[in-house]
Amino acid sequence: MIDAALLPFQRRLLAPLANAIAARGITADQVTLAGFGIGLLALPALAFGQFGLALVCILANRMFDGLDGAIARINRPTDRGAFLDIALDFVFYALMPLGFALADPAQNALAAAVLIAAFVGTGSSFLAFAAIAGQRGLRPEAYPTKGIYYLGGLTEGAETIGVFVAMCLVPSAFPLLALVFASACAITTMTRWWQGWHAFSERIGKLDRPV
Repeated sequence: MIDAALLPFQRRLLAPLANAIAARGITADQVTLAGFGIGLLALPALAFGQFGLALVCILANRMFDGLDGAIARINRPTDRGAFLDIALDFVFYALMPLGFALADPAQNALAAAVLIAAFVGTGSSFLAFAAIAGQRGLRPEAYPTKGIYYLGGLTEGAETIGVFVAMCLVPSAFPLLALVFASACAITTMTRWWQGWHAFSERIGKLDRPV
């Protein structure tokens, strides 16, 4: 919901570091893979109840996620980079609820399963929309530099990370936070279904109209 508003600030913040990294010959794909590796460390940290360490890994993963895009714009964006970015992000998102489920199966497993199912809805609707929009050669006005069609919604990247941060800070609140956020994800999924139904009909071809 707020990703588009945050993008200009994020780019200004990361630009000096991205320039320094690119000058050393480090590629965007290497940063993407490194960030994913760091993000994976959050899973065992969560499973063993090391929520502070997990939070550090989550935030580091997100910083790397911003850096890889900034480095790609300095060099040259590639289809492989766009693919890696979105594919690894969705795996990372799904692993965080799993980590909480492993930490306390009795309390967290059901809520984690519901949240992962909700992520399947948001992720599949996002990618299905992007695939068809790509076939039509369409680009989103709000995210002109994205490698694929980026369809917004109530729950985007910033909201997801905000919830993960809250879960790490107050682990006992995970079930409530997970169920509330899963409900918000369900709303996002349904609005994307509605947008796809109308955007890809024979009568409507304009994707960036208000919803």
